Amino acid sequence: MFPTIMGTVVIAGIIGYLSEKTGFTHNGILQSIIICVGGAFLAYFLRLMFGIGFGSPGMNAIVSSIGALVIVPFHWRK
Repeated sequence: MFPTIMGTVVIAGIIGYLSEKTGFTHNGILQSIIICVGGAFLAYFLRLMFGIGFGSPGMNAIVSSIGALVIVPFHWRK
């Protein structure tokens, strides 16, 4: 359980950093990493409590991080 959550955080952090460096988002590096980690935690706990997920824990982290990056910034933009 502990290695899974640490891997989830690392994968989410990498995706947040890469999304900012490639120009996919324009939030700032730290903000993108925080958004990705939050989305990955949500997916991790949904899988842990209810068994809802996309297969492997790594795939859950990737999909939920990208989903959080798409949903959160657009929600707050005008």
